[in-house]
Amino acid sequence: MSLLTPEPGLLFWMLVSFGITVFVLAKFGFPAILKSVEKRKNYIEESLLAARKAHEELAGIKETAEAILAQARKEQADILKEAALKREMMMEKAREEARLESEKLVASARRQIGAEKEEALRSIRNEAATLSLTLAERILREKLGTEQEQKKMIDRLFNEMDISKS
Repeated sequence: MSLLTPEPGLLFWMLVSFGITVFVLAKFGFPAILKSVEKRKNYIEESLLAARKAHEELAGIKETAEAILAQARKEQADILKEAALKREMMMEKAREEARLESEKLVASARRQIGAEKEEALRSIRNEAATLSLTLAERILREKLGTEQEQKKMIDRLFNEMDISKS
């Protein structure tokens, strides 16, 4: 006998035991395995479906977030533009108020300078008149020291007044 050729009895029992094993597996094992594989397949499909749904929701949320962010940026730009306009208006108003106030101050200073100038001129005129009178009085006292000189002066003044009336 050779080691490579099996005996017919051994071959028979091997076929019977293989057949029984296949029968038991076909009756009890394969349905359980197929049921488990089917369950696993359904679980994977449900998971993939849930993942796709979550991915779609995430994409929708991302788009919504981008839209909200774009809107927020637009509102921010509008607010900044409005703030810049208000700031510019306030600065222009402050400039205008400062200009008006400076014009008032300049006008007031000019009036005050004019009044002080007039007062100074009046004072100078009064001083000049007082000085002229004092000087004239001294000169007349010196020249008109005698009664005869005084009469001559009065006569000359009357003559000048008569000439100016004619």
